[in-house]
Amino acid sequence: MEDIRIFTYNSVVIGSGAAGFNAAGRLHQYGQTDTVIVTERVNNGTSRNTGSDKQTYYKLTLSGSDSDSVREMTASLFAGQCVDGDNALCEAALSVPSFLRLVELGVPFPRNRWGEYIGYKTDHDPRRRATSVGPYTSRMMTEALERSVRAQGVPIYDHMQAIRLLSDGRRVRGVLCLDLDHLDDPRERFAAFCAENVVLATGGPAGMYADSVYPEGHLGATGLAFAAGAHGQNLTEWQYGLASVHPRWNVSGTYMQVLPRFVSTDRDGGNAREFLYDFFSNEGEMLSNVFLKGYQWPFDVRKVAGGSSIIDILVYLESRKGRRVFLDFRTNPGGRAEIDYSALTDEARTYLEKGGACFGTPLQRLRKMNEPAVDFYAGKGVDLAEEMLEIALCAQHNNGGAAVNAWWESCVEGLFVVGEAAGTHGVYRPGGSALNAGQAGSTRAAQWIAARRSGAPDRKAFDELLNPALDEARTLCGKALGERNTLHPLWEKAAARMSIAGAAFRRRESIVQALGETEMALDTYEETVRVTGAAGLAQVFRLKDILLCQRVYLSAMLHYIDHGGKSRGSALYSDPDGSRPYSSLPEEFTYSLDKGNDAGKVQETWLDGERVISAWRPVRPIPEDDDFFENVWRDFRETGNIF
Repeated sequence: MEDIRIFTYNSVVIGSGAAGFNAAGRLHQYGQTDTVIVTERVNNGTSRNTGSDKQTYYKLTLSGSDSDSVREMTASLFAGQCVDGDNALCEAALSVPSFLRLVELGVPFPRNRWGEYIGYKTDHDPRRRATSVGPYTSRMMTEALERSVRAQGVPIYDHMQAIRLLSDGRRVRGVLCLDLDHLDDPRERFAAFCAENVVLATGGPAGMYADSVYPEGHLGATGLAFAAGAHGQNLTEWQYGLASVHPRWNVSGTYMQVLPRFVSTDRDGGNAREFLYDFFSNEGEMLSNVFLKGYQWPFDVRKVAGGSSIIDILVYLESRKGRRVFLDFRTNPGGRAEIDYSALTDEARTYLEKGGACFGTPLQRLRKMNEPAVDFYAGKGVDLAEEMLEIALCAQHNNGGAAVNAWWESCVEGLFVVGEAAGTHGVYRPGGSALNAGQAGSTRAAQWIAARRSGAPDRKAFDELLNPALDEARTLCGKALGERNTLHPLWEKAAARMSIAGAAFRRRESIVQALGETEMALDTYEETVRVTGAAGLAQVFRLKDILLCQRVYLSAMLHYIDHGGKSRGSALYSDPDGSRPYSSLPEEFTYSLDKGNDAGKVQETWLDGERVISAWRPVRPIPEDDDFFENVWRDFRETGNIF
């Protein structure tokens, strides 16, 4: 193999977000210094380039007189349904060490003059466990973790796109990469990493969807894990919510609480109309539901009937008519000079009164309550005083992902999956818990690797897997290079198909059709995908990964329906035997709410040759509490007993 560069390390971390950097930093801290980061673009990804009105980090309560404990936080996470108890316990137990490490690395989480790290309640949170450093919490985390990793001297191979995990289905041996700096040279196009351990920290498979609030540079690579033999779990469980299109950003919090106008236009921007008035006859009810979207940002099937999630549906339906939807902060709803605040619910009116914002236009209220929210869009070239903000109902977070154990290792030995790529969340999760899960899970993976998997990789086993993988990659490159570009139409069609069939609103017949089309696209991929230059080869491998993800995810959704699954979380499944909360909605919004019958089960999905298989298993329970100090101390002292 003289024509390919091969690097050898104990551990390879794929991804450069908050979870990836933490995994590498923790490995180095625990003595496993033979570690490297491989990433497509060190400055891309969700952690660095996303946020919200007040992006939340979730951890144990560290202020005030409210009681809290690791076990109580575990119970809150476990209550999200379809959650493994050992993962929940680890995330709760490591929330404080992970949080304080970020503080020590320079993330300025707010504390009072006495040193308490103050908190607030977030969704699905019975305590005040949430905290924030503003809209860019995850960015500041990522930057601090990167500084630490660079100070430790961990090598970072930038512009390396992982295209294949070298695995026999039972054990991982390394990674095959596309060198994005040498795509034009077939002799330098590929590089490989021989490794004892691979930590996949590539985020959720955002590239599957056309309507997405993920940063445009983040596409995910979960298909790598599926192809390597890893199982997925809870793949049906996503979060969807209203977001601006350009730039991609959640319009949660104050953006909704200041009561903007919802306007739709034709494709050219003409024929503007306030479409919410078609549904709501009571303006106070309409505005109160808009206000609640700030608190209740993710689409939630439990909040459709008589709740704020009807706003998500109305936006979706307007978009499906081929119209564009906007938020207008320049003028009050209905074009009124003043809003009748007395018509609002007590909650909405009291909030605005306390914020001193019962006056003026939505933009004036926004400036009063949250000036940085206006500045954010100004910094992206959008002047809310001069133009409307285009929005859509978008994919925002995958609660499911790869199935992992209590050390975040998949069923493929040596393959660890951390961050959003790991499926440790269930149907519902406290807001901000994903950031903590990424830190806790990557710490657990690093601890296990350092304690149990610190040996040298098997070069012979690696070579046996590399040869056929390299041949397949070269064949695909050779066939894909052509005189015309078919990749972009294929990609657009695939992403649109997933947003229609596999997003917030799901019908069995649509999923079956989309799954069939996806399988056909995969079967004919080498014959149909073409790019006109070597620079497009990176997208050739990425689209194949996306199609593989779509196949596995759509299969999981179909299995869920055929199992008798009902609407839950952020997914509404059309059910002719259900009920329609509003007669004005189309028939497809006839549905039945899930009653928690499967709350104690996890759906696992995996590739078995040419088939996709799904099966149910009981959740792993919360481990028993062994808090007798001498027993735990003895196990901890005796090396290896806690592993």
